[in-house]
Amino acid sequence: MAKLKYNRNGRLLFTREMKKEYTILAPMMAPIHFRLMIDVLRNCGYHFELLDNCGPNVVQEGLKYVHNDTCYPALLVIGQFIDALHSGKYDVNKTALVITQTGGGCRASNYIHLLRKALKKAGMEQVPVISLNLSFLEHNPGFHVTLPMLRKFVAAMVYGDALMLLRNQTEAYEVHQGESNAKVEKWSSYLTDQFNHGRAMSRKEQKRILFSIAKDFETIEIKNTPKVKVGIVGEIFVKYSALGNNHLEDFLRGQDCEINVPGLMDFALFKVDNRLEDIKLYGGNPFKYLAVNVLMNYLLSMQNTLIAAIESVPRYHAPPHYAHIKSLIKGVIGYGDKMGEGWLLTAEMLELSEAGYENIVCAQPFGCLPNHICGKGMIHRVKAIDEKSNIVPIDYDPSATRVNQENRIKLMLAVARENLRSQNTERRNIV
Repeated sequence: MAKLKYNRNGRLLFTREMKKEYTILAPMMAPIHFRLMIDVLRNCGYHFELLDNCGPNVVQEGLKYVHNDTCYPALLVIGQFIDALHSGKYDVNKTALVITQTGGGCRASNYIHLLRKALKKAGMEQVPVISLNLSFLEHNPGFHVTLPMLRKFVAAMVYGDALMLLRNQTEAYEVHQGESNAKVEKWSSYLTDQFNHGRAMSRKEQKRILFSIAKDFETIEIKNTPKVKVGIVGEIFVKYSALGNNHLEDFLRGQDCEINVPGLMDFALFKVDNRLEDIKLYGGNPFKYLAVNVLMNYLLSMQNTLIAAIESVPRYHAPPHYAHIKSLIKGVIGYGDKMGEGWLLTAEMLELSEAGYENIVCAQPFGCLPNHICGKGMIHRVKAIDEKSNIVPIDYDPSATRVNQENRIKLMLAVARENLRSQNTERRNIV
């Protein structure tokens, strides 16, 4: 076993020796994206494993080791880690954990400290915790975010957005059930192989592959039956994680809906753009502004390639450009509102409604202040701008029952179906 080392503040470090022999566990959030990202980390020489354990035991472990007033995503992520470590599947003396930190004002940046406290309480304080961040919050000798790694992460995020979008816009209409998911598996395996050989990351390669993915999904036979279209917004973990939102996407598919979940790329652009806005509003290092601006332009170029690929197939609705999303909230909510999902949450609701996904589930952890202000608190403004908006805020919490959540969504869907019937009647009358 690698010798445990601590920094001068007493924090357990992930060392170079640990990199060789430790398994690093990562929590699940967005399945398509995270599987690709984990493959990127494996390609960089780390022994990563993506957790898929779920169920009531995860919640119970979270409640046991985290205060129940803590943000629900933190409780779930920590519960998933502790449940995995208690499963007997891993050697706790050769296992590390990784968790992201944005460095912003959201409580999410403090999850890492809650996790270490929980490990100590559970008698597993020898398990090191790695911070995955771009804000230089913590340093570990055995783990480094490099430029090549960052480049691969961006590529994985773009491909993940493409696969998620194409799957969601095809699955509800496919003639042969399961074809969309089969395409996702096919391209995920292909991309993993490409990453392992150092390919699929240049702009030229990304353009070729994204256009090929879109064309491949076009080969799926579909039936043009009108469906209720539902957008999902909210706090990032609860928005994407089936563990966090009680399998919301599966429920909506079971209700015969087409789903639209905005991609991770917009969130990444939002976080980088916030750094630029901070310098504009409050001043700062001009060299830092220049470096962040280079990253922003790189991300925008990747998004432009993604949009062009989706637009190349007329049957699909391409995601909007980041500049358009940002323009939608001008005069509605301030750009300085950037805690958690900040103004992006309001902008996503406006954009979804504008794009025809006016039936929206706003998924939020109970007590999440940014979500209650920028999500639930802005619903009346969104409806004032677009009266077609049909939005239901759903709180997710250990004490919230799945039946109650789904019943509230069913009420929203009842209105959506009535609106769809009215639209179809109007079209027939016009014809």
